[in-house]
Amino acid sequence: MNQEIFRMGIDIGSTTEKIVIMNREGKVVFSAYQRHNAETLSTLENIFGEVLHLFGHIQANILITGSAGMGIAEKFNLPFIQEVVASAEVVRQRYPQVRTVIDIGGEDAKIIFFDETQRPDIRMNGSCAGGTGAFIDEMATLLNVPVAELNDLASRQTTIYPMASRCGVFAKTDLQNLLSRQVAKEDIAASVFHAVVLQTLATLSRGKDPQPAILFSGGPLTFIPSLKKAFLDVLDITPDQVVNPNNAELTTALGAALAVHPSDRSFYIQDLIEIFHQEKNDFQPLKNRHAPLFTSPKQYQEWEAGRKKHKIERVTIEDIKNQDVFLGIDSGSTTTKIVLIDPLGRVVYDYYVNNRGNPIGAVQKG
Repeated sequence: MNQEIFRMGIDIGSTTEKIVIMNREGKVVFSAYQRHNAETLSTLENIFGEVLHLFGHIQANILITGSAGMGIAEKFNLPFIQEVVASAEVVRQRYPQVRTVIDIGGEDAKIIFFDETQRPDIRMNGSCAGGTGAFIDEMATLLNVPVAELNDLASRQTTIYPMASRCGVFAKTDLQNLLSRQVAKEDIAASVFHAVVLQTLATLSRGKDPQPAILFSGGPLTFIPSLKKAFLDVLDITPDQVVNPNNAELTTALGAALAVHPSDRSFYIQDLIEIFHQEKNDFQPLKNRHAPLFTSPKQYQEWEAGRKKHKIERVTIEDIKNQDVFLGIDSGSTTTKIVLIDPLGRVVYDYYVNNRGNPIGAVQKG
């Protein structure tokens, strides 16, 4: 009897890796979702090791997709499918009633419109991460809360405030302004999600209204229910007009697995592990690097000595006695800086701290 050849979809995005393995009947027998923390090959090797432990030395036709997957596919001469095409394959084979797919990833966002013949109209954002998972992570950091707590906060909101999401820098300014006005974090969290919705629709829909049934996919829309609800509210869509697949965070990897053709090249899991392991061993960290700034410790010490010549003079409180002093406060989007100087411009005191979601408290403490 011939050994069964499985179908495997590998989605390597900007922040996570997703793998789906299907048998000949199209049943998912294994799936994984992990953050790779920029260690894409090590994460792949670890997941494949788990597959090897569970299923043994299996053989699979594979398709790789995702923003980081393209580089791996090119480097190792592995078959590749564009991620939006892979997502469209899920609708074609599993959810023909879907008319719109909205997908938000770590650093990109996609909308796919389908007509009555299932012909896809694909929209994808550019290289900016505004309004994506990375944007939400940054806003949570500014509020000094985990992303999961951001979701809980938004579920208790009472007011939505306008906030930029086109650019993280502008959004920081808006968020800082809301904090300085002592707006409740519940309302700020909900405003962040509302801004993501407006950014996604304004950038990708381009005059075309998303129609039900709608399928939401991607990590942020799977693990942050308040973000999904924000889309429903803005689109005026009811939950019964939404298709809810199992493990929506794996949609693109599932699409890659579904798009695999039996005639495609197949691989043994153990062989892939060895290829990735060998690549890590052969990696040369200094290859293709710029020349060092300093060629010797002496050169660095000379540079450091020259830099210190321009250092602002410091004095103590005791040195200035009863003289007038001048206070400067810089309350930024993420940090607070305070400097006290004397009439000669000498630094008496300085303070630098992360706002941790409370800029007024940071200034008071300083």
